[in-house]
Amino acid sequence: MIKIKRAYEPETRTDGYRVLIDRLWPRGVKKTDLKIDDWIKDLAPSNEIRKAFGHEPSKWKEFRTRYRGELRKPAMKEKLADLARLAKRKTVTLVYAAKDEEHNNAVVLKELLDHK
Repeated sequence: MIKIKRAYEPETRTDGYRVLIDRLWPRGVKKTDLKIDDWIKDLAPSNEIRKAFGHEPSKWKEFRTRYRGELRKPAMKEKLADLARLAKRKTVTLVYAAKDEEHNNAVVLKELLDHK
């Protein structure tokens, strides 16, 4: 099972394996306070795509398309496959920092992983 959760929400027992999937560390969170099992920066959108999106919902469709394109690269496919295999054995929670819970990279990753 794949879940998504903001980095600012407390960890729970049902989170399972927690993976930070942002390129940047969440603002205002101490590294000792965020309970994560892994930080896969490479699965985050490139700085170019992230900055072009700017978390503006009107740019969501373009962001989603461009980000999915990046995730088709061989190195990304391998990392996605690893997470998908892990999610078949246990719960994986994708941890992200964005304020918008509907328009962020974790939503796109979850969609892709749910289809694997």
